[in-house]
Amino acid sequence: MDCKAVDILETYIRDRLVEDTDFNVFIVWKAKILQNWKYMMASTLADNMYYELTYNGDKEEWYLDAYDKVENQVIPG
Repeated sequence: MDCKAVDILETYIRDRLVEDTDFNVFIVWKAKILQNWKYMMASTLADNMYYELTYNGDKEEWYLDAYDKVENQVIPG
C-alpha cells in the first residue's frame, strides 16, 4: 500500500511541474483503520506543499488533498 501511495503522489506532482525536476516523496505519518488507510506526505521540493492521501477500502478509491503550508509558529507552553 505504501508503494501505491508514493506512486500516486509522484504522478500528481510530476503532472503539475513546469520543468523536469528530480524530487523524492516521503511518508510523514500513516494509519490503518479497518480497511482504510490515511497518509500524510510531502516531497523534497521547496514548494511548501503538504499532502493527505486516503484510501477508502469499501469503495477501493483513493482521495488526494493538497495543502500549501502558510505558516509555522512556535507557541510557548
